[in-house]
Amino acid sequence: MSESSPTFLSKNQFLIYRLFSLSGLIPIGAFLVVHLLTNASVNGGAGAFQSRVDMIHSLGPLLVPIEWAFIFLPMLFHATVGFIIISTGLPNVGSYAYMGNVRYTLQRASGMIAFVFILGHLWQLHWMGSAIGGGAFEPHRATSTTAAALASPLATILYAIGVLATVFHFANGLWTLGITWGLWTSPAAMRRANAVSAVIGVALAAAGLSSLFQMRDIGSNPAKLEQARRIEHNMNQDRERRERLLEGAPTPDAEIPAAADPPPAVRSDRASPIRPAATAHTR
Repeated sequence: MSESSPTFLSKNQFLIYRLFSLSGLIPIGAFLVVHLLTNASVNGGAGAFQSRVDMIHSLGPLLVPIEWAFIFLPMLFHATVGFIIISTGLPNVGSYAYMGNVRYTLQRASGMIAFVFILGHLWQLHWMGSAIGGGAFEPHRATSTTAAALASPLATILYAIGVLATVFHFANGLWTLGITWGLWTSPAAMRRANAVSAVIGVALAAAGLSSLFQMRDIGSNPAKLEQARRIEHNMNQDRERRERLLEGAPTPDAEIPAAADPPPAVRSDRASPIRPAATAHTR
């Protein structure tokens, strides 16, 4: 009786599992940390968040290829291998020899929830979702458009679940990555690594949830939402004025709305009810 031929995954299981675990840390995990901390800047005001978004989008046409090379393609690889492992039930002793069944199950369940959440998040706020009714996020109106999209209680609940699942999957994955790569093998080393992973997970969860509730607070309060829009408007006017100066183009006063603050280099002392909030974080 002939034996069945081994599959590509089974023949290359050692390499694929290591690439699978590594991709969860770099670049996906690194992006998650940066993304959550960037979002948490909204706790410092709409101007702080807008400044960080402007910094990211200053990459211009390079942003899309960077997203695909360092975020989307690694994420697709990680998700594909993860679903193959779940569906085929292939052994993963190298990573899970010392894990309990509950933690083993939660890692896979949180991964599936995170995958669905990320797809929904991309549809709702990323520009790619605009073709199918999403894409609500506008880079130059970062706080107001995000806050409006997350204002409903249902959106808040779904995002809270998604953020917690994603953070748990990453933090718990840090622990299992160390086992896969042989970084900690003794029980004492595993306990220390577990404590560090837990602290990282709690910190990221706090950052993610705080920004979520801050966005909801702005989006559900008309006065705060309007204030965010005015801050964004003034920051956009400043940005456009700086771009014109760099290009050597004239900036006649007629083109500058009265509500907008002057550039920092020619700032006057005229009163403006929204000056502190609008300019505190303008770069």
